[in-house]
Amino acid sequence: MKLPLIMGLALRSLWARRTTALLTILSIATAVLLFMAVENLRHSARASFERTISGTDLIVGARSSPVNLVLYSVFQIGDPTNNITWETYQEIEARPDVAWAIPISLGDTHRGYRVVGTTADYFERYKYAGDRDIAFEDGQAFSDLFDTVLGAQVARELGYERGTALTLSHGLGGTSFVNHEEKPFRVVGVLAPTGTPVDRSVYVSVAAVEAIHMGWQNGTPTAASRSVSQGRLRALDLQPESVTALLIGATSKIQTLRLQRDLNTYAQEPLTAVIPGVALSQLWGTVSIVERALAIVSGFVIAVGLIGVLTSILTTLNERRREMAILRSVGARGRTIVGLLVSEAALIAFIGAALGVVLLYALMWALSPYLEARFSLGSVKALPGIKDGIVVIALTLISGALGLIPALIALKRSVSDGLSTRI
Repeated sequence: MKLPLIMGLALRSLWARRTTALLTILSIATAVLLFMAVENLRHSARASFERTISGTDLIVGARSSPVNLVLYSVFQIGDPTNNITWETYQEIEARPDVAWAIPISLGDTHRGYRVVGTTADYFERYKYAGDRDIAFEDGQAFSDLFDTVLGAQVARELGYERGTALTLSHGLGGTSFVNHEEKPFRVVGVLAPTGTPVDRSVYVSVAAVEAIHMGWQNGTPTAASRSVSQGRLRALDLQPESVTALLIGATSKIQTLRLQRDLNTYAQEPLTAVIPGVALSQLWGTVSIVERALAIVSGFVIAVGLIGVLTSILTTLNERRREMAILRSVGARGRTIVGLLVSEAALIAFIGAALGVVLLYALMWALSPYLEARFSLGSVKALPGIKDGIVVIALTLISGALGLIPALIALKRSVSDGLSTRI
């Protein structure tokens, strides 16, 4: 029999067993949907991870490992080992090969979200996702000493808006027993979602960080520090003694490596200068075991789906003894029987895989705004690509090959075995 006739016969055979075939197709569709979703999200997560910061040539902090420096300065995970003196920051900023330098001061929180002390230039210089700028959803950068700017997630989760008053807490832990209640801040700006740690940050000026800690001794407030009014602090020319890290832009890309070497051998104090892209690659390498584990799990999901196809055909094979015997008695050759069962297996896999891909991209299309805003998974594809087609074709071919197993079993059975009455 010709291939079109065999395919037509296979379609009619599947329709006759449509309940079983439909359940098998749904199992394949679910397996493909899970497999492709895990793969898509896995690659998107890596792309989003690598695009957390861009446009910054160097990150400089106290002597530490590059990974630890990136973790606490960019991802706000962990604690800094030490600080950089303000004099060092000024000397670095004044270098002819430094185009700009932005200080970052950590050490306080607000209801579990980290407070980042910086300058207004941060909102102009910090870039993510290639060359995207931080944008304000509402308001503007801080101008007063006790102004604050909120990341999108902070504002959303806490229900804050422009004009809201808030107080900061001392320390980087989730719970603090020392609050700066006598020096409240006012929200003047809310940033647009970026899907980066920027969304989970509370921004104030480095002068404000110095102001709320003025008069402290050994990390604790004193009666004198609490009595200093906000008006008096505004009149002072406040300058911090130290900062946690620096974001640096070089005058040219050629100068970056030379500048990095000079800062790593800085004589005044021990520093570590890292190129963000290199450090991010190293950091991803430490967590890539999770990526590999996801790939293995998604592979097993597909394997289970294929086993389901084989099980479905083998289960119905015993019920189809008479069907196979009648086909052979009317002149159907062995290759026709083989073609029929192989075609059924391939059709089930093809329809199921195609349905899984369609369902996946329908979900991706519906959820893409949420994934972009909440998790910065903007690289999730909106339309199927070549890889998706390869997955569908590969599953179809593999399922067809598995269909050879029940086909060979059917060939071994004699015609009389299928036509005889079984009691």
